[in-house]
Amino acid sequence: MSNHIAASAGQIADSVLLPGDPLRAKFIAENYLSDVQLYNQIRNELGYTGVYAGQRVSVQATGMGMPSLAIYATELMQDYGVKRLIRVGTAGGLAPDLKLRDIVLAQGASTDSSMIQNTFGQSINFAPLADFELLHKAYAQATAQKINVHVGNVLGQDRFYDDEINFQKLIDYGLLAAEMETPALYLLAAKYHCQALTILTISNHIITGASTTPAERETTFGTMAGLALDTLTK
Repeated sequence: MSNHIAASAGQIADSVLLPGDPLRAKFIAENYLSDVQLYNQIRNELGYTGVYAGQRVSVQATGMGMPSLAIYATELMQDYGVKRLIRVGTAGGLAPDLKLRDIVLAQGASTDSSMIQNTFGQSINFAPLADFELLHKAYAQATAQKINVHVGNVLGQDRFYDDEINFQKLIDYGLLAAEMETPALYLLAAKYHCQALTILTISNHIITGASTTPAERETTFGTMAGLALDTLTK
């Protein structure tokens, strides 16, 4: 047991999906996994282990924002020996051609957070990147399944409500979408020499104002969950 995860040794698989929302973790476990075991309820950040396509996979909720995700990602890798982590989350679209429910694979993650700077100091602007093997497999699976998929740079925001961000400039520089966790995940995966990828569903579009409902975000983004599981097991 770690500080924030109640699992005992061996209860967590070496491959883990990381949704932010605990109810999305519950939905994935109940609808995609067999032989499911609940291993964590601390702070209601639900964690489950089950079987998908004959392989053990865990699903661990992380909460919102980089500080929260960093807690769970660190403990999973440091204390439980997790080797592969895929964040399955929602994002606000920036690129004009993105539509609701499109899938984005985060190849890189820009950020306004000080987490990167605090880690490396003033002299290095570390570039948080996805694991290429996972990225390649996810893209191959997505194209084979004819999923509307986009690959590129995303913004990991430090604040959800942020009047200072110039979204138009980010669009001009090719950023696809905005979310709140990926830079921390990629930073920590590099630290612990693990594989990490973020797969995002466009839940709203920041520029056009198009949006899905909270209930839809919790239970209807199955394409993303299935793609992540296939990436880990096939």
